[in-house]
Amino acid sequence: MPVLSIQSHVVYGHAGNSAAVFPLQRLGREVWAVNTVEFSNHTGYKAWRGEALPPSLVAALILGLEERDVLKNCEAVLSGYLGDPATGRAIINAVKKVRSRAPGAIYCCDPVMGDLGLGFYVKPGIPEIFRNEVIPLADIITPNLFELCALAGMDAPAANAITMEEVLDAVKRLHAAGPKIILVTSLKTKETEKRPDSQAEIGMLVSDGKEVYRISTPELSFSDSASMAGSGDLTAAVFLSRYLERRNIKESLELTTASVYGIMEATHRAGSPELLIIAAQDKLSLSSSPFQAIKIQ
Repeated sequence: MPVLSIQSHVVYGHAGNSAAVFPLQRLGREVWAVNTVEFSNHTGYKAWRGEALPPSLVAALILGLEERDVLKNCEAVLSGYLGDPATGRAIINAVKKVRSRAPGAIYCCDPVMGDLGLGFYVKPGIPEIFRNEVIPLADIITPNLFELCALAGMDAPAANAITMEEVLDAVKRLHAAGPKIILVTSLKTKETEKRPDSQAEIGMLVSDGKEVYRISTPELSFSDSASMAGSGDLTAAVFLSRYLERRNIKESLELTTASVYGIMEATHRAGSPELLIIAAQDKLSLSSSPFQAIKIQ
């Protein structure tokens, strides 16, 4: 069944729908892609061309799908970067329309707002619309550590300065706001240990309000931070597809980790400035994972 993906789009490279659509398709999902931004390349570069598309376009395209009477077939809605607060409201209305036709449809929101060391990098008003309107509507959210703290009303931690107890407290607060499943990406805590070979680790954590699992991989060091752009969009898309397939947060976390790390490792090895999603597409359809999730609650 189709996934409605409402995100930004870049002509060159992989970010937003350019990082999400192909992985969803490679995993067997039909994708209805609605672009909210049309840029030449992602904003991790020093310059780009293009513009944010009017929020009215989102509404018009959803209306077109409604007129075709196909919204009833939609299995999930996926959203990411918002170019403008009004786009957030257009997405909210889209989710409500889909649910009115397909009550079982899942809404997965990647609340793109900022990152550790960078702070917020979105327009004023976007953090508030995520916190007050979008998050209560979502079934699944996929914040990074900075976004998790921001949504939970906590101060952003310094690198490796947050405890697992504080992370779990933030997750608990967000569950109370509405989301059933929370996937925390780019997770490093005070308790993070180095691997036996002294290589640093980075991980993810997933919670469904009943069980919590954590998983770790070696941390890859990129000389150009632009190479990391799109990794969150890729992660959200793969996790959503795996969860729709498995309905099991542990298995979904493990398979997502294997795919994302496999693509990141190929990108790192090649020294590419962009994720090698196409070249390393075999990593998207793995049936098992070399990384095992550990239950921590």
